[in-house]
Amino acid sequence: MTLMQDAQNKKPNDLIRNVAQSENLSEEFVKNGVACGTIVIPKSTARKLKKIVAVGKGLKTKINANIGTSPDHINVKEELAKLDVAIKTGADAVMDLSTGGNLTEIRKEILEASPIQVGTVPIYEAACRTVGKGKKISEIDSELLFDVIEEQVEQGVDFITVHCGINKANVEILNRQGRLVGVVSRGGSFLVKYINATGKENPLFEQYDRLLKIAKKYDVTLSLGDGFRPGSIYDSSDGVQLAELSVLGELVLRAREAGVQSIIEGPGHVPLDQIEANVTLANRLGHEAPLYFLGPLVTDIAPGYDHITAAIGSALAASCGVDFICCVTPAEHLRLPNVHDVYEGVMSARIAGHVADIVKGVKTAKIQDAEMSKWRRARNWGKQKEFCIDPIKFENERKRLMPQLEDVCTMCGEFCAMKDNNK
Repeated sequence: MTLMQDAQNKKPNDLIRNVAQSENLSEEFVKNGVACGTIVIPKSTARKLKKIVAVGKGLKTKINANIGTSPDHINVKEELAKLDVAIKTGADAVMDLSTGGNLTEIRKEILEASPIQVGTVPIYEAACRTVGKGKKISEIDSELLFDVIEEQVEQGVDFITVHCGINKANVEILNRQGRLVGVVSRGGSFLVKYINATGKENPLFEQYDRLLKIAKKYDVTLSLGDGFRPGSIYDSSDGVQLAELSVLGELVLRAREAGVQSIIEGPGHVPLDQIEANVTLANRLGHEAPLYFLGPLVTDIAPGYDHITAAIGSALAASCGVDFICCVTPAEHLRLPNVHDVYEGVMSARIAGHVADIVKGVKTAKIQDAEMSKWRRARNWGKQKEFCIDPIKFENERKRLMPQLEDVCTMCGEFCAMKDNNK
């Protein structure tokens, strides 16, 4: 029995009980959410975790950080350092997107080192193996792809991104309408090449029942990838994006029937005035499945600052109903992120998530802000550090004061309005 089936049958479950306690919600609320698919708890049966979080409706907004090697930069120690900083900075999950080096060993080390949930994109490894054999990506073999999926979930991966919503009909829409930027999802581009070159159907769509059988066996959560997510605000909300979303909604229902947990991934690059509509459509067409958005990035002209453009979009998207934010680093569109980039990306996403939680009515979010304001008025720097989102940066900035001022900061000094008000 899977976790979803346990919830549907009202069976006691420690995962659900622990999540309810951490969210300060009733066990019944979480159990009902898991049973109907509006809440997921990505947790493989193949390994133990110290921290387990749930994603979905009525819960705090969660944050994911991406790590992983590339063919041009393979340094496992650096990836483990990124994992460490992501955890310390407050990420709720990480995804290993490695495409360079011994992928099985890299994933093994990440899984062993991670106390939080880990996700992957199996088609990346399938593509790497295909190219390694001297073949084109368009020659990916469906049996190889499913072998990779089973190998990864058997290792202990908690959730996998699978681009099941790309099918021949949707590729025809893409080919007819065109795009300014085209397909920016790596996994999506692999499958488009496969379909256009062979005329065959996407195996993840065609053999979806086979995928569900594997997911059910290991109780792994399916993250239904948005292979047609817009990579430019110009391409946002176009026909092929919405066609894929409609297919993903149907696949969510099939997953629920099989007792498999699923979430829906979302765009991408979206201008501010389209974000609310995108979230509404995703919730509607996705049957209220948990939503996992990359950003969205609200402008295309800020490389080097895309952690900021993504945080702006994430705050609005999450306040409208997105449940899971994939952080974007300052290195987006430029290079492979380093350790400091991951730190900046997670913090930016956490701020956006907290902003959204205030709007969502998460009690602990408002309490934290109230406490921060109370101690700011009292000019109690120790307490402010305790309640701020980044205590390390707070302390480092205070240490830079010259001269050292215990009572006020150097912005206003003796003219501090807070100090005058307290008199």
